[in-house]
Amino acid sequence: MAFARKVWKLLVAIKDGLVLLLLLLFFGLLYAALSYTPTVAAVKEGALLVTLDGVVVEEPQIIDPVSLLLSNSAPTREHRALDVVRAIEGAADDDRIKAVVLDLDYFLGGGAVHMERIGEAMDKVRAAGKPVLTHAILYADDSYQLAAHASEIWLDPLGGAVVAGPGGTNLYYADLLDRLNVNVHVYRVGTYKSAVEPYILNEQSEPAAEAARALYDTIWTNYRDGVTRARPKAQIDAVVSEPAALIRAAGGDPARAALASGMVDRLGTRAAFGAHVAEMVGADDTEEAPGSFAHSGYQTWLDNNPLSTEGGAIGVITVAGEIVDGDAGPGSAGGTRIAEQLDDALNNDLAALVVRVDSPGGSVLASEEIRQAILRHKARGIPVVVSMANVAASGGYWISTPADAIFAEPSTITGSIGVFAVLPSFERTLSEIGVNADGVQTTPLSGQPDVLGGFTPELEQVLQAQVEGTYSRFLSLVAKSRNMPLSRLAPIAEGRVWAGGTARQLGLVDRFGGLDDAAAFAAAKAGLDEEAWHYDFLDPEPDPFTAIFASMAGPDEDSAASARRADLFAHVAAGRNAMLANMLRDGERLMGEAGIEARCLDCPATMRGADTAPPPGGWFAALRAFFAA
Repeated sequence: MAFARKVWKLLVAIKDGLVLLLLLLFFGLLYAALSYTPTVAAVKEGALLVTLDGVVVEEPQIIDPVSLLLSNSAPTREHRALDVVRAIEGAADDDRIKAVVLDLDYFLGGGAVHMERIGEAMDKVRAAGKPVLTHAILYADDSYQLAAHASEIWLDPLGGAVVAGPGGTNLYYADLLDRLNVNVHVYRVGTYKSAVEPYILNEQSEPAAEAARALYDTIWTNYRDGVTRARPKAQIDAVVSEPAALIRAAGGDPARAALASGMVDRLGTRAAFGAHVAEMVGADDTEEAPGSFAHSGYQTWLDNNPLSTEGGAIGVITVAGEIVDGDAGPGSAGGTRIAEQLDDALNNDLAALVVRVDSPGGSVLASEEIRQAILRHKARGIPVVVSMANVAASGGYWISTPADAIFAEPSTITGSIGVFAVLPSFERTLSEIGVNADGVQTTPLSGQPDVLGGFTPELEQVLQAQVEGTYSRFLSLVAKSRNMPLSRLAPIAEGRVWAGGTARQLGLVDRFGGLDDAAAFAAAKAGLDEEAWHYDFLDPEPDPFTAIFASMAGPDEDSAASARRADLFAHVAAGRNAMLANMLRDGERLMGEAGIEARCLDCPATMRGADTAPPPGGWFAALRAFFAA
């Protein structure tokens, strides 16, 4: 008994200690929230430092404070493309800014349209007579797409430059599912609707391969032409076709190979690069670290240069990430959340509405919920314009159908007009271990869908009919929106994806241009003068606690010391992790509760760090945790 009492006292002491610790943490957070007052630093005379330590996205996620507290590392930082572009473009006319510096040592990538837009902003700075410099350990596809627009490209002596081009592999599970005796019931319409193929085939179908080849060829041509125009001396074709030969010719030194092929201008460490910049813009009087130079971070510049509020309001609603049911996001496009944001803005005095889409699609119900909310704005008689970013396909195109005009870029991925649904059943699996299902049915649909006993033929026909009806509705929406007869639309639908340039030729897109072009068009259509309008972003406001954590989550904008630097091997490892994440995501989709979907398989995933993705629930959470360990 004495021993039991001692154990009990120990347990009580541990409990009291944990309660005390939680109370201290709570009151510490409460004090931080009450005393938190964000300060805005002044813009210094020197360089504009753009530290892209993470990914560039259309809409950053709001960081969950609880997840941040429980995590053993900081989340991948997400940079809003619009903010990066606005700061760099603003530097062109800011007399305090003598140069623009892009620190790409920690850059993890971004969508093609975002990279092109940032490159155009860099060109404006150079046209204003100001130098633009970049430094990286490894220049890969996305980072080099930016660097090509710089006046000086620096590379770490231990780094290299590797351009792989678009494309890659998907995983196919038909053999695995057959070995597990899992029946996968697929309901789809569209010859090219390849999102279901991983569950029913062991390799890509020829129609899907045909569509992917055409898409990737166009995107690769746009990439190569853009890099060549920005940096004619870069031997991009040689770097792509014979990278190993170039490295061997440089004595096995990838950095020297990049220099010899014209991909970079100089080799140097961060300290040497910083000292070079300091000679151009001046030293940093507040820093004694090697390589420091006078600068202001791009967020500091944005804080000192808020968007105008003069003139008529052009509302902008962002639909970024996979379209899902419910309140998910930002970062995921929760249909209910976005519809509520649009409905809340009905009371705003908006002159026009721009729908900014960067989504491969998803739930048909959520897409329709968003579309109906857009129609409520259109019913007020204001112009509605869609601006497509990197991808606006399937459900992303569904919500674009109310637009008076659709703007896209040549590298935008769109189309994929098709729908599908996938449901597994396990009657064969259970039979293997001696479990069988039986019972009495009063109708062909009694007890259906029965994922353990199997689906009846009547249910199969009902589900396929619903998918076909949804596809017919999708076609009707597009035909009415594009003023296109069904006979002409049918061949370019069928679930096929198109690059923006081809989509414009086919009539799925009206004009080329970015968000600014779409907003200017909407303003003109609303009768506003050229400079007599401003943006009204219909973004959700984070609560005070979340705002504090968001400010604490990422590294300081002037330094990315806590981010992960990546050489070629780390880059390859990141690709491996992405493939593993895709495999787990495929399993989640098969076992999830999704209804009919309008989602694109060939569309690239939204650029986002794996450690910031919302975790799955149930046994997939355990599986992911197992692989992470």
